Amino acid sequence: MNPKVAMMNIFEDLKALKAFAFEHGFSGIEWSFHLDTLPQTPAEESWWVKEQSALHPLEVRYHCPFYQIDLGHDDPGEAKAAESLFQRIIRLVSKVSGKYLTIHIGLGHHSTEPLSWETTVDNLRRIVQYGTERRVKVCLENLAWGWTSRPHLFEKLVRRSGAGVTFDIGHAYVCESVVSQHYTLQDFVTPHTDRVFNAHIYHIETSGLGHAPPKAVDDIQDRLSLLLEIGCGWWVIEIPQEDELLQTKRIVDDYLRQREQEGEADFKSLG
Repeated sequence: MNPKVAMMNIFEDLKALKAFAFEHGFSGIEWSFHLDTLPQTPAEESWWVKEQSALHPLEVRYHCPFYQIDLGHDDPGEAKAAESLFQRIIRLVSKVSGKYLTIHIGLGHHSTEPLSWETTVDNLRRIVQYGTERRVKVCLENLAWGWTSRPHLFEKLVRRSGAGVTFDIGHAYVCESVVSQHYTLQDFVTPHTDRVFNAHIYHIETSGLGHAPPKAVDDIQDRLSLLLEIGCGWWVIEIPQEDELLQTKRIVDDYLRQREQEGEADFKSLG
């Protein structure tokens, strides 16, 4: 299984984005929505839908990196506003025949105090069902802290809501659950290998510096191998800087070539 290697929408100009993706061998785009550029009117929505068609034939999947907008906020008004926003995004994704949307629980908060566990589960289940009715698979991403950074709680959220999974290998690498060795990286995915539809690829997330690229294949080899083992076929290099993005792409490509050559050698030895 050769995964599709995708990039973020790092250029506003869609023609430039598409040309860059083809030039450097990317198979798709993960399109991150931003609150300040969301279409606000039916006319703007129609224009956005038309613009998205410019990326064809690249596959496009969607991502909501919205800070402090939570389905499980303990303020009912805040939770309802978040649910309405995600429903709106799902409708947009559905209009362009998008199949996958990644969301977060707790992004931008420094404590789970503003969140309600039961409200989170109930509203996440509802938004997953809303997506299902529109043929959009809503996926939950693991973060570096909070409930989704703890494999046992992440598993409960996924199981009780029916969500898919976006496995962020950089978040998993630095979260306390793994660093303390109470859990392993595998614990994020082995309870639901059939639900891991997307992966975010980079080395580690560092405070104040964002996503750091690997310097060599050894930095991320074990995590890439895990993705292959569970059959995750969509790998997004989640790095916005061009040089570091392409550096990581070369490392990922080298890893995949090496695995392919090893597989061919094994096949020949059997003959």
